Amino acid sequence: MRMNGSDILVECLLEQGTDTVFGYPGGAVLNIYDALYKYSDRIQHVLTAHEQGASHAADGYARATGRVGVCIATSGPGATNLVTGIATAYMDSIPMVAITGNVSVPLLGRDSFQEVDITGITMPVTKHNFIVKDVRELADTVRQAFVIARSGRPGPVLIDIPKDVTAAECEYEPLAAEGPRPVAPPKEERLLMALDKLAFCKKPLIYFGGGVISSGGEQELLRLAEKQDIPVCASMMGLGGFPPEHRLWLGMVGMHGTLAANRAAKDCDLLLVCGARFSDRVACSRTGFAPNAQVIHIDIDHAEFDKNVPAAVRLAGDLKEVLGLLADRAPQVQRTAWAEETAARRREKAPLPREDDTPPDPLAILQALHRLVPEDTVVATDVGQHQMWVAQHFPFRQPRTLLTSGGLGTMGYGLGAAVGAQFGCPGRRVVLVTGDGSFHMNLNELTTLVSYNLPIVVLVMNNRVLGMVRQWQKVFYGRRFSATDPHRKTDLVRLAEAFGCTGMRIRGAGEIDMVLEAALQADGPVVVDCRISPDVNVLPMIPPGGTVEDLMEEMD
Repeated sequence: MRMNGSDILVECLLEQGTDTVFGYPGGAVLNIYDALYKYSDRIQHVLTAHEQGASHAADGYARATGRVGVCIATSGPGATNLVTGIATAYMDSIPMVAITGNVSVPLLGRDSFQEVDITGITMPVTKHNFIVKDVRELADTVRQAFVIARSGRPGPVLIDIPKDVTAAECEYEPLAAEGPRPVAPPKEERLLMALDKLAFCKKPLIYFGGGVISSGGEQELLRLAEKQDIPVCASMMGLGGFPPEHRLWLGMVGMHGTLAANRAAKDCDLLLVCGARFSDRVACSRTGFAPNAQVIHIDIDHAEFDKNVPAAVRLAGDLKEVLGLLADRAPQVQRTAWAEETAARRREKAPLPREDDTPPDPLAILQALHRLVPEDTVVATDVGQHQMWVAQHFPFRQPRTLLTSGGLGTMGYGLGAAVGAQFGCPGRRVVLVTGDGSFHMNLNELTTLVSYNLPIVVLVMNNRVLGMVRQWQKVFYGRRFSATDPHRKTDLVRLAEAFGCTGMRIRGAGEIDMVLEAALQADGPVVVDCRISPDVNVLPMIPPGGTVEDLMEEMD
């Protein structure tokens, strides 16, 4: 059948199973938006307040559902406004297809109005990108983009489409969506080497990251850990991939990880690394992290091997498959002494009780939230102290329930991500935990919550300072608080009400349960201003370049 480029684009999105796209219209994508209008009974378009919000929403949709997120922006500033969201998805291996419009093909390279070389700009932060200059190549390009986004190590792909291509016509033939490209299993000799090292080690430790979540390998990981009696820790991106109440669970490892996890990393003689990359927030000192251990590294991306820490055995392949092979072939082992030694270091620090007239403790707020919400609640965060408090003190029992920017560390990510998660998981509770610094960056997306009546609860840990940077200034810069006390006078309750949300405030410890219960029962979006102290710190903390021996558990 004969169609124009815009209709072909939407037909291809439907082929790929896309039910929701996030975006903002503009001149170069008018034809695409005309097609979305015609197809509105088959595909939902969510209008955000800003293109960056659309890219974060596509990211949040993908993280919460495991499907490819899609966002659309016009040319020039619309396209460049997507870049931070694309880079966020790239650093955390999130499958996304970003579609941008551009000026017509004859105007390319002439500094035309709202023209920008978006493929050149995004080359370092996409798995691949395309500019389609012939409508006859459009369908195959869209199909290829989805295959690339979801194959191997997932990631974002950008398709740039000049306006005249969206209007031009050609023949279109529908095709069934192609699945991810198959991944070769690890070589047999490598598997045997890994099994041999597991057989002869005394103090093994599993350290896993977001790769386990991406592959859906949580059950295989649990089976291997239990069969071999191996303690388990995770990077922040892996949280939700292992039961937090399990006897082998040590918690998050790294700069703000638990003493149990970091001490086990120092003492282990074998480190089984699953879909993680030894980030500098985990291996603060590359030479001091797991210094006595041989490393078995499992990853789908060959580029991760030996990038930060050298490995004795490299197992390339899909995490779910490789962990399944190891679990099937490894013998049942009991390492009672090692498991008990590591478990003994697990220490749960309850927040100190406070009087009703004192500022509420953020940890008490998170503990109350956890009591009040279902187990499948999706929690989005921004970046800063609140992010670490969530990672440390909110027990994630299911995968894809923590949405946070780990690699790029994007302040302003959370509100858009929460929007995407709510559209991807319409029957589930979605909560955003943010800080006042991050919240101010993209609070414009409150209008999206209100426009679609999304029942998202936004908890703003409002300490009136830029908390994490201020904490570093306190420890490493002699308490010289440069530009971290912005003296903002924003009344978050009145701001929320101005947007059309319900605004609430927690001023004291005695109000926590009452306010949270009211927020969770409200009809529509709610913003809760949590007035915490500016002097609450994220602890424990290993300084940059340090080891567990430098771990700080107190801070003036």
